[in-house]
Amino acid sequence: MIKKIDHIAIAVKNLNEEVARYRDVLGLEFLGTETVPEQKVTAAFFRVGDVFIELLEPMSADSPISAFIEKKGGGLHHISLEVDDIKADIMRLQEKSVQMLDREPRQGAHNARIAFAHPKSFSGVLFELKQKGDAS
Repeated sequence: MIKKIDHIAIAVKNLNEEVARYRDVLGLEFLGTETVPEQKVTAAFFRVGDVFIELLEPMSADSPISAFIEKKGGGLHHISLEVDDIKADIMRLQEKSVQMLDREPRQGAHNARIAFAHPKSFSGVLFELKQKGDAS
């Protein structure tokens, strides 16, 4: 079952520039960065109350974030929803005719398990299910 919005992810071309902008201009609490090889991104994290903003910079040209930036120039990439049991929620959504990009969880930042629902199932919005890992 969905518990809350965990984070809002934004695709960026230059992580260092955007970290400075979000920290120094918006005044958001910067929590640090993490490289996520499986997703081919470097992510920067900011706390905004109970929710996080995650900036995503592609590590290579074959990163899904690279393709997104090439197509859209960057911007809002996905909304992450925290769940307790990701496998059960994947099954539950599939039973309700949601097209899942991931039928099995994969590794995300902070040792979390993640899975994406196709944006066609939600009026063009890419939703990520996230089950927290040991270090989140």
